[in-house]
Amino acid sequence: MTVARTFAKTVACLPRRADGGIRSLSVTAALLGSLVCAPALQAMGFGAALPCGPQDVSTSLVGPRAEMRTSSMLPDSSMLALFKSGQTFPDFLAAAKARREGWLRLADSAVVSDALVARARAVGGTWHLMIIAIDSCGDSMNSVPYVAKLASQVPGLELRIVLPTAGKAVQERFRSLDGRATTPTFILLDETGHDRGCITELPKGIRGWATSSRAAKMPSDSLRAGINAFYVQNRGESIVTETIEMMEAARRGAVVCERGA
Repeated sequence: MTVARTFAKTVACLPRRADGGIRSLSVTAALLGSLVCAPALQAMGFGAALPCGPQDVSTSLVGPRAEMRTSSMLPDSSMLALFKSGQTFPDFLAAAKARREGWLRLADSAVVSDALVARARAVGGTWHLMIIAIDSCGDSMNSVPYVAKLASQVPGLELRIVLPTAGKAVQERFRSLDGRATTPTFILLDETGHDRGCITELPKGIRGWATSSRAAKMPSDSLRAGINAFYVQNRGESIVTETIEMMEAARRGAVVCERGA
């Protein structure tokens, strides 16, 4: 089945409003428990419901009540050195082996709206965006290409990808809402290497739902189907918007980093 036909089949199976539009994610995700969309999503290369990072069963759940940290920077000179050791997105893409077709497809098709690009450019300054990611992770595959597209169009925003083998300490420091070390983990650094914000694992548009669904012991296949349906519908808008919001907050002197303990 071609990608175009598979995408059409996937979108066709998503719940719709009376006017024919796709329902909001909260409704869509709730209705995906039956996995009606799963075959089409899997055919597009999203894969099985496997976690994108090591599980930490010793950490208690923090869930949607996780603190939004906006008060203080966490200086660490090693962060800038780690950033500089990372790969550019083109180099990472060239080396990708796992999910290679999906990475190449999304890197080629990723689009960021002119309005979002203009908003990011308006922030000004010099910023380093370090992403702990790996090619085998579907969540990385569905977010990183869009943020890389943004970075390629914004002077002063430099992006590097660090593999989990080198970035494990960063993953441990910036955990998901439910306390796991995951990929992707996005860390915004200023020009001196201070961390000025983070995004852990999933875009804001799906992160809360996924966290509460995991806490409620939703079957992993249903959870993954809901997350993947979000990616198909959203096409990177949420992760790009959240990245820009993180930059805007940093420019104001705030640190926005929604994470678990």
